[in-house]
Amino acid sequence: MKKTLLPLLMAVCCILNAQNTSEINTNDSIQFEIQKEHERPPFFEKEGVQMSIVPVVLFTSAGLTWGEKEHIREVRNRYIPNYEFGFDDYLQYVPGVTTYGLKFAGVKGRNNLKRSAISHAASLGIMAIIVNSIKYTAKVERPDGSTRNSFPSGHTANAFTNASFLHKEYGIVNPAYSIGGYSMATFTGFGRNLNNRHWVPDVLAGAGIGILSTELAYFFVDKFYGNKGDNLSMFSNFEGNGNPSFLSLKVGAALATNNFLKQSALDESKERGFELGIEGAYFFRPKWGVGANLSLSSFPVSSVKLEFDEPGWEHFEIVTQSLGFVNFGLGPYFAHDFSDKWQLMLKTLAGYSVPANGKVFVKNEQFDLPSDEFLVATYAPSKSFRWTNGASMTYKFNPEIGVTAYVDYHLSNSDIYYTFSQEIKDDEDLNEIFNDGSVKEKINYFTLGLKLTAYF
Repeated sequence: MKKTLLPLLMAVCCILNAQNTSEINTNDSIQFEIQKEHERPPFFEKEGVQMSIVPVVLFTSAGLTWGEKEHIREVRNRYIPNYEFGFDDYLQYVPGVTTYGLKFAGVKGRNNLKRSAISHAASLGIMAIIVNSIKYTAKVERPDGSTRNSFPSGHTANAFTNASFLHKEYGIVNPAYSIGGYSMATFTGFGRNLNNRHWVPDVLAGAGIGILSTELAYFFVDKFYGNKGDNLSMFSNFEGNGNPSFLSLKVGAALATNNFLKQSALDESKERGFELGIEGAYFFRPKWGVGANLSLSSFPVSSVKLEFDEPGWEHFEIVTQSLGFVNFGLGPYFAHDFSDKWQLMLKTLAGYSVPANGKVFVKNEQFDLPSDEFLVATYAPSKSFRWTNGASMTYKFNPEIGVTAYVDYHLSNSDIYYTFSQEIKDDEDLNEIFNDGSVKEKINYFTLGLKLTAYF
């Protein structure tokens, strides 16, 4: 709106000035024009920076999760080892088809049909070149071992290219179009992980490539046409309600504040975990809203090495599967703006935590794991009620997007039931030490990290 009104206001000022001034100061006018040419926008408001912010965050996230990709796949294999449903093969196209459907239905968007098709074709072309150049250079093996063209995810790149196309054409008409398109693209990426066709870094990089390809295509097509769209005047009065409603993607570290596995004597071996999730809130007032959080948190457990004098068992190792939790929470949000750029947000959520069952194995130099023959025990945490309190600080690159640093504290209790193997139960001495049963444990931990936050 500001960009649309600025030339009009300048023109009005010039007309009023001409009506009230009989003499024009030519030198002042020339000096004003020279000063205007040398004015530079702030760094984060430059067009090149604006179009690269989200892709850079996604590429950085892909790099940060590269070392954890196998551990993240382990969590998937424990929850849904036999999952196979090919919705991602079709969902990737829906945002693009929706855009053309709106065009043919006569709904006006940013551009007319011809220009939209040119921009879309350019986006797909750029995306295809980038994806295939990397795929057949990096030659990363897929998690299912089928081929060596896993990185980056072409399905995800295509989905986010189509979602960005829908956002560019109709997001300014109604933010719901953007939210719907990017939601479908996100579920396409999840589908690639769930179907064991891609690692998490593949999906994050694919999303970044899809968005970047569309931004680049529109940048060059707009330069060709010499404007920012065919129908922008129809949106000159469009404004949001000014409230900080948002949707964000989050990634961070999970730090336990207490011991989770006392019964297995592995409680001191927990490593720093990670958190991935999606969060959003709708603000009815400038400071108050209601929101929800859906996240996955996981804690690796370091193996314990023991030594015995018995031949064949000199080097003895206990390996425990990681602790995993799927979490949901709902509650009030409070926001306070320190300035146009900085925003503080507080929240309190009540929700539910669904944990994954785990196994404890014995390993030594003679055997490879996993193998049920050397299974020592299984543990099964119960579902539990959970509280979350959190605070975050957002730096807004512009009124629509920002990067958020957050810290959350989670509290819950879970009954963890241990079942030991038949070999242990058959041994009188070991059976006296290890018995089936449940132990109530506190599952309390901090999560801190970054969120990519989009306002609507």
